[in-house]
Amino acid sequence: MARILITEDEASLRAFVARALRLDGHETVEAGDGAEGLERLSESQYDLLLSDVRMPIMDGIALAHAAANDHPGMKILLMTGFAEQRERADDLMEKIVDVVPKPFALPDIRRAVARALAA
Repeated sequence: MARILITEDEASLRAFVARALRLDGHETVEAGDGAEGLERLSESQYDLLLSDVRMPIMDGIALAHAAANDHPGMKILLMTGFAEQRERADDLMEKIVDVVPKPFALPDIRRAVARALAA
């Protein structure tokens, strides 16, 4: 299965997603913001970055740009509950697999991750 970095500033959502993905057999590592996510990316290899767009310190857009440059083989999947944030990700469409709208149900995020890993 895959090694997935989950970067989300809302702790309960981050834990919920991590738990769901571990049930599918994936290994998960969690980060509370983009800067911490970037640090985790420098420490280890991941198959997928699953990141919120809107976060303090470093947002998911900046994180996705840095991750795509430094780890070109890694898949990137973004999450957002804000339509304007989804539009901000448009310049990343060549670098990311998709943007998952929030709120989402457990089966939605599991399917999105499976599709991202298969892409």
